[in-house]
Amino acid sequence: MNWGLLILLSTVWGSSFILMKRGLEAYSSSEVAALRIFIAFLTLFPLTFKYVNKEVLKKYKPILVTGLIGNFIPAFLFTKAETVMDSSLAGMLNSLSPLFTLLLGVLFFKLKTRLINIIGVFVGFAGAFGLAQSGMIGNFSEHILAVLYVLLATFFYGISVNVIKYYLDEVNAISISVCALLFVGPMAGVYLFGFTSFSEHFTQHPKALESLAYVSILAIVGTAISIILYNILICNTTALFASSTTYLIPVVAVMWGILDNEAMKPSYPVWVSLILVGVYLVNKQKLPRKSQQKLN
Repeated sequence: MNWGLLILLSTVWGSSFILMKRGLEAYSSSEVAALRIFIAFLTLFPLTFKYVNKEVLKKYKPILVTGLIGNFIPAFLFTKAETVMDSSLAGMLNSLSPLFTLLLGVLFFKLKTRLINIIGVFVGFAGAFGLAQSGMIGNFSEHILAVLYVLLATFFYGISVNVIKYYLDEVNAISISVCALLFVGPMAGVYLFGFTSFSEHFTQHPKALESLAYVSILAIVGTAISIILYNILICNTTALFASSTTYLIPVVAVMWGILDNEAMKPSYPVWVSLILVGVYLVNKQKLPRKSQQKLN
């Protein structure tokens, strides 16, 4: 079941980058991000009364952290990055999530590691640097900023995964997801309708409904449903295993990019392979007995 979830989530999230790109055809990056979070919040809101109770709310601090840096902020960072870079390149750089998961786990969450894992971090970052450099087109400063947006998003993902694993391991995965969106969903709604030009774009842009449909798919499938499945995966396995969804995300993102006629440089496969080797080395460690039993 855990491997099935891993493959499913990788496929869904690998497709999310092209969905963001389609949403950006009618709406601004901040509008797409806010829409994504707000629609996801509305999707899971009916589950609030069943899965959010006093016991869950006692853990409001780590849940708020996961809502903000595991969902809310990365949504804005990725859509902003895709105003400059191709969706496939953003998907490839997303492969750095497990590397940040390891680094942050070792530094702040008492995660034990080995030399091979540290080597994996450097190999992965070397691949990311090469990929980012080979993908730079147009305005250099804008592209560097877009790369930094993606790196910051993956850094936040690394924090979120560790927080869920080490502070919310005993909390129901659906409760975590519903409560996290309960905190950040209204914020996204207020921002969307009060501080953006969403209403104007919705009524005037010729692709408004089409783009809204793509963002809705992204929000419902790629956010609301997926974060529940991801939290289940984190609780059932380990932080590193769960973050390994990024093994397949670049492959799916590249496939969508090719279908959408995005430019694929010959060096891309080399750098992506280097990133994935790094991710593999990061995950190459003996699991605790408890985690092995869960995986079995």
